[in-house]
Amino acid sequence: MPKQSLSATERRFTKYVDDLASALGHADRVAPFRSYATGLILPGDRKSVEPMAARLAPDRVRAVHQAMHHFVAQADWSDRAILSKVYEATLPAIERHDRIHAWIVDDTGIPKKGSQSVGVAHQYCGQLGKQANCQVAVTLSIANEFASLPIAHRLYLPKEWAEDRARRLKAGVPTQIRFATKPQIALGQIRAAQAAGVVAGVIVADAAYGNDTAFRDGISKLQLRYVLAVQSSTSAWRPGEAPLPPRRRRKMGMGRPATLVRRTQRHAPISLLELVNELPASAFATITWREGTQTPLESRFAAVRVRPAHRDTLRSSPRDEEWLLVEWPKDDIVPRKYWLSNLPPAATLQQLVKAAQMRWRIERDYQELKDELGLGHYEGRSWRGFHHHATMSIAAYGFLIAERGAFSPSSGIHAAFKKSVLPKDFRPRGAPGENATSR
Repeated sequence: MPKQSLSATERRFTKYVDDLASALGHADRVAPFRSYATGLILPGDRKSVEPMAARLAPDRVRAVHQAMHHFVAQADWSDRAILSKVYEATLPAIERHDRIHAWIVDDTGIPKKGSQSVGVAHQYCGQLGKQANCQVAVTLSIANEFASLPIAHRLYLPKEWAEDRARRLKAGVPTQIRFATKPQIALGQIRAAQAAGVVAGVIVADAAYGNDTAFRDGISKLQLRYVLAVQSSTSAWRPGEAPLPPRRRRKMGMGRPATLVRRTQRHAPISLLELVNELPASAFATITWREGTQTPLESRFAAVRVRPAHRDTLRSSPRDEEWLLVEWPKDDIVPRKYWLSNLPPAATLQQLVKAAQMRWRIERDYQELKDELGLGHYEGRSWRGFHHHATMSIAAYGFLIAERGAFSPSSGIHAAFKKSVLPKDFRPRGAPGENATSR
């Protein structure tokens, strides 16, 4: 394509891709990297390797497909290095509107057929809203009200995969990867982001992560703040209450002194649902946290200081006080949502609500990454290919964020790029011919 025919957006895209490519390690990876990134940005319903190659080079589909496939499935380049470059390139565009408010932890399911794709299993798939055959990836995103950007992603490897040596070997799972729960994966991503100097934000996540006491404790040990959703059955001490101190010895020199805090039948924690039901109506206030598309988003909230009680009888001292935030719309019979937060005691109800509600952005991330940039379209089966393809989708998303000031989400970034259509006789490998009959 002649240089003078490029639009301003295409020139910015070329510079963006060239800047990222500096992290690839080898010059021969730059061309397929550029092709892959362009294929993800261009219009098209399917963003797997072969259809992208057909759109990019209709007269050289096989050669371009082979180069792109080798780049994503076999080339040994660093996902972390590329994502670091994406972060550096995109952060100024995000912070131009506001500082980073949150780190959003979540996971996304990618429906799959068969059992050979790495990590695929019958498990909960958020995209489908039910148990299904799928892959699940855990992500960490930075966010403010303007935008959010995934800065880490990793495939969740179910136990049946993690402990199956033959399947691991066939899919190329690295030897250092062992079974880890989703909260454990997320905590590792948080540690890595903190060590890399990523601009800090309040960590927010749904109850799948907030219910995990070790996850909350791990964040606190890193001296980071969180507002995490939890279930109504989570136990806590009433405001102002705490477990009893260790029992004192009755006689000197008789056995070891007790070291664990205690409960009794009359002095015990209760569920968050019970605790909230004891709050007076005056504890609740209507809070507006942001403007919606048609009306302001608001609901009724209350916040009180409590001590979480999960397994605290195995501790020598009570857990620290935290905020319990609860949403209970006036017309609902029971509370809608609960959060625990280690924000400072001076935090206001407005601050707590705004932080908790930042999680809405991740749904837009996943929708655009999947619908516009092919996050779930990779058809390979290997560990490396899965992560490389996701990294490339996030890289394309970073450019979309940077350009959002010029192109509205409804029109899409694709409008700035020249359309490329599939050849009329193009058939993906394995597809029947136009006149073929099924067996």
